[in-house]
Amino acid sequence: MSETQKILELNAFDMTAGASGLAPATEALIRRRRAAFGPTSMLFYKRPLHVVRAEGVWLIEADGTRCLDAYNNVPSIGHCHPAVTAAVAGQIAVLNTHTRYLHDGVYAYAERLLATMPDPIANVVFTCTGSESADLALRIARSVTGRTGLIATENAYHGNTLAVTEISPSSASTETPAPHVVLVPAPDTYRGGAGGLGPRFATHVREAIETLKERGLAPAALIADTIFSSDGIFPGDPGFLAEAVAAIRDAGGLFVADEVQPGFARTGEAMWGFTRHGVVPDLVVMGKPMGNGFPMGGVATRPDLLADFGTRNGYFNTFGGNPVAAAAGLAVLDTIADEGLQENAQDTGTYLRDGLSALAKDAPQVGDVRGAGLYIGVELVRDPESRGPDRAAAERLVNAMRERNVLIGTAGKYGNILKIRPPLAFRREHADIFLEAFATSLSEAL
Repeated sequence: MSETQKILELNAFDMTAGASGLAPATEALIRRRRAAFGPTSMLFYKRPLHVVRAEGVWLIEADGTRCLDAYNNVPSIGHCHPAVTAAVAGQIAVLNTHTRYLHDGVYAYAERLLATMPDPIANVVFTCTGSESADLALRIARSVTGRTGLIATENAYHGNTLAVTEISPSSASTETPAPHVVLVPAPDTYRGGAGGLGPRFATHVREAIETLKERGLAPAALIADTIFSSDGIFPGDPGFLAEAVAAIRDAGGLFVADEVQPGFARTGEAMWGFTRHGVVPDLVVMGKPMGNGFPMGGVATRPDLLADFGTRNGYFNTFGGNPVAAAAGLAVLDTIADEGLQENAQDTGTYLRDGLSALAKDAPQVGDVRGAGLYIGVELVRDPESRGPDRAAAERLVNAMRERNVLIGTAGKYGNILKIRPPLAFRREHADIFLEAFATSLSEAL
């Protein structure tokens, strides 16, 4: 196997090597960035983008070049969507303040959001980021169970607070996991096969529970991004997570669904990634896509868990769920419904996967094409027999696509999986542009 890669190393411009050979304006900006942020500040691509505006599925560079964005999850319904822009501008012109005052718009958003959740999930706490949300979910799980043990996947990313970094092995930390954290293999359908995936993953969770027991600990929670995006994008067949969720509950722990990546209609089959698996989480973590670029986060949960937590703990987020955030969130929910974006994610995602699979037939280094909705992973390997990961090929392909003004990223423990995750406004005509660029880049990079 190749050397494992941390999330900040994937598809990264080498800030330590300087910026010579780039356009003078780009060189100047990189020097300013390095001076202000230090040499570890992350940029994408060998030729970094200097973007000045955006619209829909397009990022526009300073020289006017339009780049097809097949990577960004933050502007989930499309860059600078007019509905969100108008909602934010209108509300911030009237009022924006902390959350200790009554405000109709905030409760209207909470009610609309909770209406998309299964019935037991009836309370929400708003935050400003996904990291804050994951941190709060861990606090709740530990408080209500009286336990400290946490189970996550081997290359997960859940955020960057102190507590959440401990369950985010794909982050830049090189430290050994804390004793209360046990990591389990991702549900790899490429190397392990789709058959028996549910029992196999549940077995790993049970083994993790036993490991905690051997350490004198008990599990508070299993946390999973329900499309396993940082692990390498493993949607698996719908339903396979159910046995693992049952296993953690049998052991007295809770299931935390991290929906920052798969939530808000991205998988196409449902509004939430966990819905694909027929499970109801105990806690749902949300973040960036909620506001389409406006900072938002939240934790949805059962009222009994939140009430139990509140008997021993106080929690207050000064700006979480502020009136402008609520306006942005409402506009996002309206747009997903009005523009049929969940249905589009399913239709366009299937169309794009089929196109990629057709191209892969003539490229043996493309080991696997997988995904759900508009979240697709393309795994590059040295050869189809060994299935050894080929990070160098992935980097070449990502940068070849960038030179054709199409933007993607990489993921996975070895950095060899192409991450294709466009805004939900990405439609078949955009998929055709993507596939044309991909076909040319494939022959060039491999």
